[in-house]
Amino acid sequence: MRIGPYRLRNNLVLAPMAGVTDRPFRQLCRRFGAGLAVSEMVSSNSLLWGSEKTKRRADHRGEDAPRSVQLLGTDPEMMAEAARYNVTNGAQIIDINMGCPAKKVCNVQAGSALLRDEPLVARILSAVVAAVEVPVTLKFRTGWDRENRNALRIARIAEENGIQALAIHGRTRADAYRGDAEYDTIRDVVQGVSIPVLANGDIRTPEQARAVLEYTGAAGVMIGRAAQGRPWIFAEIEHFLTTGTHRPAPPPGEIRDLLIEHLESLYEFYGEATGVRVARKHAAWYSRGLRDAAAFRNKVVRAESRANQLALIDDYFARVGEAALAA
Repeated sequence: MRIGPYRLRNNLVLAPMAGVTDRPFRQLCRRFGAGLAVSEMVSSNSLLWGSEKTKRRADHRGEDAPRSVQLLGTDPEMMAEAARYNVTNGAQIIDINMGCPAKKVCNVQAGSALLRDEPLVARILSAVVAAVEVPVTLKFRTGWDRENRNALRIARIAEENGIQALAIHGRTRADAYRGDAEYDTIRDVVQGVSIPVLANGDIRTPEQARAVLEYTGAAGVMIGRAAQGRPWIFAEIEHFLTTGTHRPAPPPGEIRDLLIEHLESLYEFYGEATGVRVARKHAAWYSRGLRDAAAFRNKVVRAESRANQLALIDDYFARVGEAALAA
């Protein structure tokens, strides 16, 4: 798959997720086969650029190319300025967020709320594309609600204004993450534009990835929540799409080692105090589907220190491994 001058290693992309797709997680998913990993959203408000949180979100040190930064905002000139700023700081692709359904985002008419104002969508996209020489992409939803699915019109506006790739989540803003994603609208968009389209939403298994690609004709798939605690999903899908066979699931010992590696990178990236807080959700996600996971999650999300978290992980996975050997 190609975005502008960049040929990706495959057509599997890690979705931008607030509070999740920081640099450590992006690097991990890229290592396991994601062809591209998009940053968590960065505000276009220049007053926030000096904050530690914003600087961390735009930190790409050590990341493989291409590096994609997602911007959030409603003012065309501010979005253009933010795009220039992030390109200067290492972004090689600028992604625009018109898909976030969170109330705090939509209440300021950002994210998927923008889908209600197609002229403003055009002005934002035009301003950002004109501001930078790198490719600009767009992530959005099928519409504001089920009675107002305007994804095809948005996609054509995007193409007309120089957007070089699209990612569409198969739900409306009103759906949030409820119900099942639908792919009919994504298929209509694929057939209605000539730029690459990524299908997003409810792709949790290699079989689902193949089915969605075949049904929609999309150039690739974007994986979000299914990668939480399971960064190897990209390797699983890539292996299945290439060979038609399943890659063996990692045994508990490998999951433990990967989790500890991930957490150590979080402690280093954020510092121990913040790193411990960020690590709680990741530790909980890695245990999904394993024996006695609920009891482990109950303990690990209350851990107050690096040492405590790592000790809990060692103890839990030792017990899981012993049970697996005894089975």
